[in-house]
This record gives sequence, C-alpha cells and structure tokens, in this order.
Amino acid sequence: MVINTESIRKFLKVFDFEKLFVEELGWDRHSGRLDVQVNNQTITLKSLAHKRGMVVYTCQLSVPRLAVDDTIRKIETQVAKSVYEHLIIYTDANRTEQIWQWAKREQGKPIARRHHHYNVTQSGEPLIQKLQTIIFAIEEEENLTIVDVSGRVRAAFDVEKVTKRFYDRFKEEHGDFLDFIDGIPDEYLQRWYASVMLNRLMFIYFIQKKGFLNSDINYLANKLTQSKQRAKDRYYKDFLCPLFFEGFAKPQNERDKKLSQLLGNVPYLNGGIFQQHQIEQLHGQTISISDKAFEKMFEFFEAYQWHLDERPLRNDNEINPDVLGYIFEKYINQKQMGAYYTKEDITGYISQNTVIPRIFDIAREKCKIAFEGSQSIWRLPKDNPDRYIYDAVKKGVNLPLPDNIALGLDTTKPNLIERRKDWNKPAPTEYALPTEIWREVVARRKRYEEVMAKLASGEIKSINDLITYNLDICQFAQDVVENCEGPELLRAIWHSIVGRIPRKSNEKFEAGISILDPACGSGAFLFAVLNILEPLYEACLERMQLFVDDLQRNGTKNRPEKFADFKEILAEVDKHPNSKYFIYKSIIINNLFGVDIMEEAIEICKLRLFLKLVAQVDTVKKIEPLPDIDFNIRAGNTLVGYANLDEVKRSMQGDFIKLKSLPTI
Repeated sequence: MVINTESIRKFLKVFDFEKLFVEELGWDRHSGRLDVQVNNQTITLKSLAHKRGMVVYTCQLSVPRLAVDDTIRKIETQVAKSVYEHLIIYTDANRTEQIWQWAKREQGKPIARRHHHYNVTQSGEPLIQKLQTIIFAIEEEENLTIVDVSGRVRAAFDVEKVTKRFYDRFKEEHGDFLDFIDGIPDEYLQRWYASVMLNRLMFIYFIQKKGFLNSDINYLANKLTQSKQRAKDRYYKDFLCPLFFEGFAKPQNERDKKLSQLLGNVPYLNGGIFQQHQIEQLHGQTISISDKAFEKMFEFFEAYQWHLDERPLRNDNEINPDVLGYIFEKYINQKQMGAYYTKEDITGYISQNTVIPRIFDIAREKCKIAFEGSQSIWRLPKDNPDRYIYDAVKKGVNLPLPDNIALGLDTTKPNLIERRKDWNKPAPTEYALPTEIWREVVARRKRYEEVMAKLASGEIKSINDLITYNLDICQFAQDVVENCEGPELLRAIWHSIVGRIPRKSNEKFEAGISILDPACGSGAFLFAVLNILEPLYEACLERMQLFVDDLQRNGTKNRPEKFADFKEILAEVDKHPNSKYFIYKSIIINNLFGVDIMEEAIEICKLRLFLKLVAQVDTVKKIEPLPDIDFNIRAGNTLVGYANLDEVKRSMQGDFIKLKSLPTI
C-alpha cells in the first residue's frame, strides 16, 4: 500500500481525523456518540472510525492544564466499560494540541495508558511513524481480526517499542561513533571505549537538560560549536577530557581560572564514571576522536526528550534513566553473553518477598514483644483485612453475579454442566480483569472470600502467611512502621535496615541488611530493592520526627538522652539537599551490592544509580559529590570468587594443604 506521508501530515494539522483514518489509514467510517460522567460532568466523545471492533474517538477538552492527566485517565476508564478496545484523540478548543491515548491491558497487571502529545507547530514525524503502523490495505480485509488490529495499535503506541526503536538507532550511532575513534590498537578496547564515552555523554545529557551545566540546556552542543571555532577536531582533547577529569573531578575553588572560563559553572561530581578509565590510562596519550562523531551523536540525542525525573513516559521520544537499563539488557549481546532482561513485576515480586521477610526476622529478634500477643503487629491485617488484598484480586467482587452465572455456583443441584454453559464466555470489564472469562472471575471471587475470612479471623500471623496468600507485603511493612506506638519497634526495624553504630564503648557495631545480586547486569533487581526500601526509610524517618515533635510539645522535662538517636539521625538528614537524597544515598551505599562479569553492564548500573541521586536535586547548588560505589558495584566473576587479579595471585602464594592430611571419604 502506497503511504502518502504529506496527506497524513496535512490531516493532522487541520484536525480532520475522519479523513485521516478512512482515506489514508484504511479504517471504516463510524458515527456515534458516547457520554461519560467524570467529576460530576458529562463529557461527550464522538466516534469517527473503527476497525474490527476497535473504535477511534475524539474528545474536546476544556479543563485546566493541571487537571488534564487526571481527567483523561478517568475518561478512558469510563470508555473502557462500553468499548474495550479503543483509541481516543483529545483536542483543545483552539485546535492547536492533540493527545492520542491508548491503554495497554494485561492480565494481572495495572493498566498502562500511553500518550502521544502533538502540537501543530511540530513536524509530527514521530506520530506519523506510529500511524504508518496502523494502515490497513484492502487485501488484508478478508482475514483481519480484532486481535490483528489491537496488535498493530499496540506495536505503534507501546513504550517498549519506543525503547527498541531508540536502541536500534543507538546501535547504529554506536557503530558510527566507533569509526571516528583513533589511537586504540585493540579492537575490543576500542569498542568498549565507545560505550564508555557514550555512557558519559548520556549522563551529561540528562543533567544538562535540568540546567545544571552553566545554566545551559544545550551545553554540550554549544561547547562543540565554540571548540570548532577555535580549532578543528579538538573538542575531545581540549574540552571533554578537561570537563571529565578536572571539571567534574575538582571543587570549583580548586580549578584554575583558565579552566573555569572554558567550562563555565559546572558541579563537582567526583563519581567513578568521570575518573580516568583503564583504557584511558593505557592509551590516553594517543586517543583522538573527530568532531564529526559528536555532531552526529548530539543530532541523534536531540531527537529525544531527556527527563531526569521519575515521571512515566508519555511520548514516543521521551527517555529517562530507567530506559537505559532496559535497552542495555534487552538488546545488547543477548546471544553472546546470555543477558536477559527481567521486567519490573518479576524483580519487584521476588525482591519484596525476600527483603521484607529478612528485615522482619531481624526486627523480631530485637523486639519480640511487638510480634506477640493481641496488640502485636498482626492486629493490622485483622482490623483492616481489605487493605492488604491487591486491587486486581478485588476487581468486581462487590457486584452481584448475573443470574445466568450464579446458577452454576450450587454444585449439589443436577445439570451442573448445563448451568455453567456461560462460564467460558468473556466477562464484562466491570467484573473482570483483562482477558478473564466468567470461570476465572468466579474462581478469583472465591479466592478473595477465602483470604478475607482468614484475615478477618486473625489467622495471618507471620510474614510467611502474607507471602503464601499473596498479600500486599509492602503495604503491611509500611503500616507497621507508621503504627509504631513505642520507639522500640521503630528502632528495631531501622537498625535491621540501616544497621547500628555503637553509642557506648560496650556496644557492638551492627550492620544493616545487605542485598547482593551476583549477576546484577545493569541493575534491574537492585533498583527493585531500592524501590522497596525507599518507602520504609521514609516511613521510619517520619515516625522518628513525630516522636521528637511529641516530646518537644509535651513541655515536661525529659532525660537529654531520650530519643537522642532519633535526633542524630534527623540531623544527619538535614545535612543533605532533602530527605529523598539522603534516603537514596543511604540505600545505595549501605544496602545495595552487585557483581557482574560484563564490565559494560556495571558501568550502566553505576550510571543509573548516580542519575537516581542527581534526580533528587532541584538546583545545581545542592548537588553533592557523588559517592564512591566502586566497592558496592563491581565487575567480576561471582563463580570464581576473586575480585581482581592480585587476589588470585595472593591465593596461589600460600602453602597448599597436603592431600594425605585430608580424611578418607
């Protein structure tokens, strides 16, 4: 089928969506109206096209910009009750902006709504590329199904496809960049150094977009232009190397005047990513990189929006630090290295069901009274059982079953198969999770009732019970901290996570929980652990603050040492830009450890951890020097057990045990 890109672009700019879909994309005309109730208002959507049951709607919004996200989420939820597969195009009254919304639904997972924002002043190229995926030719019509149509739409709008497109292009640019590097005689080292340089440039791209580099969001490109005006092909040697090894490596007051003028106002980072790499130590004098390499790379980077914050990705040209780990593990050297990307739902499930039980096991040893008796922590699930059952399990359980489905519940009556004839049909969305049939809905409702009964009767009395019945263990852990009535349990949980420094000479040092991923890759499991520990850290600090505040409000005289440990911890938090920064830095330094045989993966892992810290800072003045995590995250072979070559040599220098001294088996 011939694709008329210019016609697609024209119809987008004039908001003629009916002609766009019917004349250019090969969809069928559809005319209808759907009214939905959102925030006590009736909002009207008009249908303009459909294809095998997937309907395209338009909706003009007239809500404040801050309320748009919440409004379109609620609209989509209401539309899904009437039409499961759909695409919604939101427009503004001035006909200058569009938001294309599609919802990804997978069984057992929360709905993921994808958005593409388009403004008439833009070329629309990214959106046009998506629309080319959902063009249907006449010869396809005969065998076309709703599964085919929804699959095409998913391929166009799903973020995972976006990351693959980014990496496909990145792989090409990596190869081109490699060709511009001279002075490294070893082919493997040359390829590795290309990755090192691109990792550094991506890190800088994230922080420059927050204005942290001389208040210039185009810092790298502008400095390249200035360098080319001074001399050809000197950007790497005369600007980037000083930026890496002196600018980021030294406080501003230690840089000489000439360097400060060259670099401008850049923060002191002191992270391992900007120390001289081993390749630079070997070949630093001979390495050279053409200006053309950086021109091409920056042109590629500029096609994307770089977000250092933690917002969910909405557009197909958005990149955040999490994407770096995803694209690295999913697409780099999978066959050669056996690399495998584990998605967030799996890493989260495994991590929470190992880390939290360990924390509570340690806390129980320190504060047994909190785990025993009628007022123990196990009263929480009994008092509020519904709180610890996941929303997916509760879907539709409060709705009465239709008569034709309820007929099959009684197994004592005859003709059971006949009474259950409708159980294998798909259930409507108000009752069911995506793709569920009535048989699965009934089984899930029965499971919900059984678990609710156990919670309400107080049968859930251990962390293992929470895991066995697949309850929300993270919510429970956070509630335990927030409901600490005395400081003893709070101290026990805090010390089990963070450790305990002796306050007296007769006390022993206690280490906090240490999580090691022996094949960490770019950090998928480590970031899952970080996301589990962060709310527990925050809850502990908030509870400590409440104890201290209550003590001060009390007005009565107390011993100076009362809550002295809480006061010291809170004072330590105040030394950092904010509590989030303190929490993430503490977790990265004290709790997370990773090893991987692939050095490039380790570099990506460190890069992501550093970006996680910098993302918590609002202004460049608050940036702290990055912590040294070379001990925490390092390259090595976990199976061998030696961290470096020197350790291997030392192990071979001692006396060997004589075999004759060993007992006979």
